[in-house]
Amino acid sequence: MLAKLSTRSSVRRCAVTGALGLALLGAGLPAVARDGTDPGLARFYAQKVRWTACESADAPKDLQCGKVTVPLDYARPGAGTLDLALARYRATGESEGSVLLNFGGPGGSGVSELASGGKDFLHLTNGYDVVAFDPRGVGRSSPVSCGEGSVEILEATDGDEEDGDTQEVLRRLRNAVAKCVRHSGPVLPHIGTVNASRDMDVIRQALGDDKLNYLGFSYGTRLGAVYAAQFPGKVGRMVLDGVDTLTEPLPQQGLVGAKGQQTALENFIDWCTNDIACPFGQDPRDAREQVVHLVDSLDDDPVPTAFGDRFTGQDLVGAIGQALYSREMWPLLQRALAQLVEDGDTSALEGFISGGVAFPVRQEGHARGTDGGLADEEDVPLDNLPAALMAINCADDPDRPTAAQVTRSLARLRAAYEKASPIFGQYRLTQVLMCYGRPKGTDFIREKVKDVDTPKMLLVGTRGDPATPYRWTEETAERLGDAAVVLDNRGEGHTGYASSKCVHRKVDAFLLFGTLPPSGSSCGSEDDGVAATDG
Repeated sequence: MLAKLSTRSSVRRCAVTGALGLALLGAGLPAVARDGTDPGLARFYAQKVRWTACESADAPKDLQCGKVTVPLDYARPGAGTLDLALARYRATGESEGSVLLNFGGPGGSGVSELASGGKDFLHLTNGYDVVAFDPRGVGRSSPVSCGEGSVEILEATDGDEEDGDTQEVLRRLRNAVAKCVRHSGPVLPHIGTVNASRDMDVIRQALGDDKLNYLGFSYGTRLGAVYAAQFPGKVGRMVLDGVDTLTEPLPQQGLVGAKGQQTALENFIDWCTNDIACPFGQDPRDAREQVVHLVDSLDDDPVPTAFGDRFTGQDLVGAIGQALYSREMWPLLQRALAQLVEDGDTSALEGFISGGVAFPVRQEGHARGTDGGLADEEDVPLDNLPAALMAINCADDPDRPTAAQVTRSLARLRAAYEKASPIFGQYRLTQVLMCYGRPKGTDFIREKVKDVDTPKMLLVGTRGDPATPYRWTEETAERLGDAAVVLDNRGEGHTGYASSKCVHRKVDAFLLFGTLPPSGSSCGSEDDGVAATDG
């Protein structure tokens, strides 16, 4: 999926480059996978994780941390290494192995997410060590950054240019990408889902597991599907929740996302205007117009934040989009919008963008850890999530329109996105244009991730998901073939495991005991009291 893109982001809460050195970015993405039988990879597959207490003062006392070492470039295993950060909750009884989690993004830190939201997964410790990791380029694992280029990317695509200034937009995008190269270090040419999947196989072996048991959310479903195609004989019990597309080009993904978020926003407004405390009054149509006006006014006249930065309309769009991922966050969003409308206070909205804290983007230098070792927590660039999101999505995407094609299509694309959503259209269009100036990505996902020869895997699709529409679950299940078993979650919000008790039970039953629901079974909306069915 296309996650939020923000210049003030730390960790995405679950459920978001010129000619200078850019020829390297598409390298190191093999058409087929190699495994630990390759002599050059033997030393990586021979390692074991050494677990210790986590150094972070905020980490839960029962959370343990470790690392694994992987090749920088799988095509040249001797040409450098990367350390990947791991965290785990140990099994409470006798462990049957591990279950590896990926919370989505792309670009979210699995270690930080497990530390802050691990209670949702503690039931799995009845049989497994529950493990999360920071993928290459993310969090403490050689984090990428664009420095001031993150701001430049947003400004270059803000829609202020006249029709004749498209070339200026493209020039600014190339400049921004060059800054991403300069700030990210040697990992950038080797980032992307194909290599992250190969890293997961090294992690599997280092954990001592013969098979990979896996629970992936949103983008994590793309990562899981790629692993199934690369290592079909190593797939254990695999769950994909909030299923991503494997085939749609970025422009179509962006339109789907804009439409989905617009629908979620309208549902939120309908809910809000039933409450006297709604800052937009009690008329839903008028409230929608007020939201559009508020975004436009903040773009024209941003308000200062406590850090001296400016809070723009696009910052507001990012905050609203983040809050709409979960219906449970609607009351918090209502209060945050009231603080903005009534007091000009942006602090609560900034918290949605950043996962709880708002900081300005670090403008200079790169993080320690770009030499392949783990970065210290305090040295992870504050734009790491959007920088990693851009790098991974672009590495996964083989389409690269020329400057002439972008120039011809920009006005049409902008009109289509604005029609899809007057609120989210521009924001999503920015994400579509973000690959301009980067080398072509891999075609492995579109061409090879299909008809996987694996044990049965569980795909969970949520009918009201604003980020990964239910039809993507059906399309991906058909593409993966007979191995895919679909669970239809007839609820709202992005992914089902944390929001639906029914989904939670069925996923845990499969991971812990191997009990799969019949394909096509459903979990009803718990708000309307509909029971789960097996039909």
